[in-house]
Amino acid sequence: MSEPYDEIEPDTKDWTWVVTEPCAECGFVAAAVDVAHLGAHLRETTAAFLPYLAVDDAVARPDARTWSVLEYGCHLRDVHRIFSMRVTRMVTEDEPHFANWDQDETAREERYDLQTPGVVALELAESADDVAWIYESVPVGAWDRRGIRSNGSVFTVDSIGRYHLHDVVHHLWDVSGVRWGSDEGH
Repeated sequence: MSEPYDEIEPDTKDWTWVVTEPCAECGFVAAAVDVAHLGAHLRETTAAFLPYLAVDDAVARPDARTWSVLEYGCHLRDVHRIFSMRVTRMVTEDEPHFANWDQDETAREERYDLQTPGVVALELAESADDVAWIYESVPVGAWDRRGIRSNGSVFTVDSIGRYHLHDVVHHLWDVSGVRWGSDEGH
Protein backbone atom coordinates (compact mmCIF):
# COMPACT_ATOMS: atom_id res chain seq x y z
CA MET A 1 0.00 0.00 0.00
CA SER A 2 1.43 3.37 -0.97
CA GLU A 3 1.65 6.29 1.40
CA PRO A 4 -0.27 9.48 0.51
CA TYR A 5 2.90 11.36 -0.44
CA ASP A 6 4.65 8.59 -2.40
CA GLU A 7 3.32 9.79 -5.76
CA ILE A 8 3.94 13.50 -5.15
CA GLU A 9 7.15 14.48 -6.90
CA PRO A 10 9.22 16.64 -4.53
CA ASP A 11 9.71 20.20 -5.74
CA THR A 12 13.46 20.57 -6.01
CA LYS A 13 13.44 23.52 -8.42
CA ASP A 14 15.33 26.65 -7.50
CA TRP A 15 12.56 29.25 -7.80
CA THR A 16 14.80 32.24 -6.97
CA TRP A 17 14.71 33.31 -10.63
CA VAL A 18 11.13 34.60 -10.11
CA VAL A 19 12.61 37.65 -8.41
CA THR A 20 14.14 38.81 -11.70
CA GLU A 21 12.03 37.11 -14.39
CA PRO A 22 8.26 36.76 -14.92
CA CYS A 23 6.80 33.36 -14.02
CA ALA A 24 5.53 31.81 -17.25
CA GLU A 25 3.14 29.57 -15.32
CA CYS A 26 1.26 31.95 -13.01
CA GLY A 27 2.15 35.26 -14.68
CA PHE A 28 3.72 36.83 -11.57
CA VAL A 29 6.07 39.73 -12.32
CA ALA A 30 8.20 40.58 -9.30
CA ALA A 31 9.38 43.87 -10.78
CA ALA A 32 5.77 45.10 -10.86
CA VAL A 33 5.36 44.73 -7.09
CA ASP A 34 5.66 47.84 -4.95
CA VAL A 35 7.04 46.46 -1.69
CA ALA A 36 5.29 49.25 0.18
CA HIS A 37 2.11 47.30 -0.60
CA LEU A 38 3.53 43.84 0.09
CA GLY A 39 1.52 43.35 3.29
CA ALA A 40 -1.70 44.30 1.54
CA HIS A 41 -0.91 41.97 -1.37
CA LEU A 42 -0.26 39.05 0.98
CA ARG A 43 -3.55 39.66 2.77
CA GLU A 44 -5.39 40.05 -0.56
CA THR A 45 -4.01 36.89 -2.17
CA THR A 46 -4.60 34.89 1.01
CA ALA A 47 -8.18 36.18 1.21
CA ALA A 48 -8.65 35.05 -2.41
CA PHE A 49 -7.37 31.58 -1.48
CA LEU A 50 -9.60 31.07 1.57
CA PRO A 51 -12.88 30.31 -0.27
CA TYR A 52 -11.21 27.34 -1.94
CA LEU A 53 -10.70 25.79 1.51
CA ALA A 54 -14.46 26.02 2.13
CA VAL A 55 -15.50 23.85 -0.83
CA ASP A 56 -16.64 20.30 -0.16
CA ASP A 57 -13.79 18.70 -2.08
CA ALA A 58 -10.96 20.81 -0.64
CA VAL A 59 -9.41 17.61 0.73
CA ALA A 60 -9.52 15.80 -2.63
CA ARG A 61 -6.48 15.74 -4.87
CA PRO A 62 -7.16 16.44 -8.55
CA ASP A 63 -4.85 13.49 -9.23
CA ALA A 64 -2.47 11.34 -7.17
CA ARG A 65 0.51 13.53 -8.05
CA THR A 66 -0.97 16.96 -7.18
CA TRP A 67 -1.68 18.44 -3.77
CA SER A 68 -5.25 19.13 -2.74
CA VAL A 69 -6.46 22.65 -1.94
CA LEU A 70 -6.11 21.69 1.73
CA GLU A 71 -2.48 20.70 1.26
CA TYR A 72 -1.71 23.93 -0.62
CA GLY A 73 -3.43 25.85 2.21
CA CYS A 74 -1.28 24.11 4.83
CA HIS A 75 1.81 24.85 2.78
CA LEU A 76 0.94 28.54 2.44
CA ARG A 77 0.26 28.80 6.17
CA ASP A 78 3.71 27.37 6.85
CA VAL A 79 5.33 29.55 4.17
CA HIS A 80 3.96 32.63 5.94
CA ARG A 81 5.32 31.35 9.25
CA ILE A 82 8.78 30.61 7.80
CA PHE A 83 8.99 34.01 6.11
CA SER A 84 7.85 35.74 9.31
CA MET A 85 10.87 34.28 11.06
CA ARG A 86 13.27 34.91 8.19
CA VAL A 87 12.30 38.53 7.56
CA THR A 88 12.38 39.28 11.29
CA ARG A 89 15.89 37.85 11.47
CA MET A 90 17.01 39.80 8.39
CA VAL A 91 15.84 43.06 9.95
CA THR A 92 17.33 42.34 13.39
CA GLU A 93 20.50 40.35 12.61
CA ASP A 94 23.43 40.87 10.26
CA GLU A 95 23.22 38.48 7.30
CA PRO A 96 21.54 35.55 9.03
CA HIS A 97 21.89 32.10 7.47
CA PHE A 98 18.73 30.05 7.08
CA ALA A 99 18.52 26.31 7.46
CA ASN A 100 16.93 24.42 4.60
CA TRP A 101 13.17 24.00 4.87
CA ASP A 102 11.96 20.90 3.05
CA GLN A 103 8.36 21.67 2.17
CA ASP A 104 7.67 18.13 1.01
CA GLU A 105 9.01 16.56 4.19
CA THR A 106 6.94 19.02 6.23
CA ALA A 107 3.80 18.04 4.29
CA ARG A 108 4.52 14.38 5.00
CA GLU A 109 5.45 14.80 8.68
CA GLU A 110 2.62 17.20 9.48
CA ARG A 111 0.13 15.13 7.46
CA TYR A 112 -1.26 18.06 5.55
CA ASP A 113 -3.74 15.67 3.95
CA LEU A 114 -5.39 14.95 7.32
CA GLN A 115 -5.74 18.50 8.62
CA THR A 116 -9.11 20.22 8.94
CA PRO A 117 -9.86 22.79 6.20
CA GLY A 118 -11.69 25.20 8.53
CA VAL A 119 -8.85 25.20 11.05
CA VAL A 120 -6.28 25.62 8.28
CA ALA A 121 -8.26 28.57 6.88
CA LEU A 122 -8.12 30.34 10.25
CA GLU A 123 -4.41 29.59 10.69
CA LEU A 124 -3.67 30.68 7.12
CA ALA A 125 -5.46 34.01 7.55
CA GLU A 126 -3.70 34.61 10.87
CA SER A 127 -0.24 33.74 9.56
CA ALA A 128 -0.78 35.96 6.49
CA ASP A 129 -1.79 38.87 8.67
CA ASP A 130 1.19 38.29 10.98
CA VAL A 131 3.73 38.30 8.15
CA ALA A 132 1.99 41.20 6.41
CA TRP A 133 2.42 43.24 9.58
CA ILE A 134 6.13 42.33 9.65
CA TYR A 135 6.62 43.59 6.08
CA GLU A 136 4.66 46.74 6.91
CA SER A 137 6.98 47.32 9.87
CA VAL A 138 10.25 47.07 7.91
CA PRO A 139 12.13 50.33 8.46
CA VAL A 140 12.68 52.35 5.29
CA GLY A 141 16.45 51.75 5.26
CA ALA A 142 16.19 48.00 5.95
CA TRP A 143 14.80 46.73 2.64
CA ASP A 144 18.31 45.97 1.40
CA ARG A 145 19.39 43.99 4.49
CA ARG A 146 20.53 40.51 3.50
CA GLY A 147 19.89 36.91 4.48
CA ILE A 148 21.46 33.75 3.08
CA ARG A 149 19.67 30.49 2.32
CA SER A 150 21.30 27.12 2.95
CA ASN A 151 22.03 26.76 -0.79
CA GLY A 152 23.95 30.07 -0.79
CA SER A 153 21.22 32.18 -2.41
CA VAL A 154 21.37 35.71 -1.07
CA PHE A 155 18.15 37.63 -0.55
CA THR A 156 17.44 41.13 0.58
CA VAL A 157 14.27 41.91 2.53
CA ASP A 158 12.96 43.40 -0.72
CA SER A 159 13.73 40.34 -2.85
CA ILE A 160 12.58 37.80 -0.26
CA GLY A 161 9.28 39.68 -0.03
CA ARG A 162 8.78 39.45 -3.79
CA TYR A 163 9.81 35.77 -3.72
CA HIS A 164 7.36 35.14 -0.87
CA LEU A 165 4.49 36.85 -2.68
CA HIS A 166 5.20 34.73 -5.76
CA ASP A 167 4.72 31.56 -3.73
CA VAL A 168 1.26 32.68 -2.64
CA VAL A 169 0.27 33.95 -6.09
CA HIS A 170 1.53 30.76 -7.73
CA HIS A 171 -0.42 28.46 -5.43
CA LEU A 172 -3.54 30.59 -5.78
CA TRP A 173 -3.13 30.05 -9.53
CA ASP A 174 -2.57 26.31 -8.90
CA VAL A 175 -6.00 25.99 -7.28
CA SER A 176 -7.95 28.60 -9.26
CA GLY A 177 -6.35 28.67 -12.71
CA VAL A 178 -6.70 32.47 -12.58
CA ARG A 179 -3.69 34.75 -12.85
CA TRP A 180 -3.36 37.32 -10.09
CA GLY A 181 -3.71 40.82 -11.44
CA SER A 182 -6.20 39.74 -14.10
CA ASP A 183 -9.72 41.10 -13.86
CA GLU A 184 -10.83 37.74 -12.43
CA GLY A 185 -7.92 37.24 -10.04
CA HIS A 186 -7.38 40.65 -8.49
